[in-house]
Amino acid sequence: MTLEAFQSGLSWLVILRKRENFRKAFSGFSIPAVAAYTEEDVERLLLDAGIVRNRAKIETAIANARVAMEVPEGLSELVWRYADPGAPVPATAADVPAQTAGSKALAKELKRRGFRFVGPTTAYALMQAIGLVNDHIADCWVRREISA
Repeated sequence: MTLEAFQSGLSWLVILRKRENFRKAFSGFSIPAVAAYTEEDVERLLLDAGIVRNRAKIETAIANARVAMEVPEGLSELVWRYADPGAPVPATAADVPAQTAGSKALAKELKRRGFRFVGPTTAYALMQAIGLVNDHIADCWVRREISA
């Protein structure tokens, strides 16, 4: 979810090129570790040239980790409730949606719980990233491989 929030307004390529730097800077994306970050950590991250140095996004990542710690059923279980096993298989890249009814519902629930920077498009990107949806087009070798 951290990378999705940082991507907002930027190219995915920029974020993907910095992914390992983000992983290092944000304690391997450990929710408890990031939730414990202090203002000192925010300042450290603002000086880290390996990531996107945007105070609002850094503070959002920390705030979202804190909110995630409060999800009684766990963030993973919450997000997986929005899986749609009957989603259509895209025939072409143009058939891959930017958001769905499921991502809209997920974004609404995440916002209700206090998460920030999670609109329906960001929620859908999260769903793609964790494998909740498989948007590989019908004749893609990856789709065949993971469906086997």
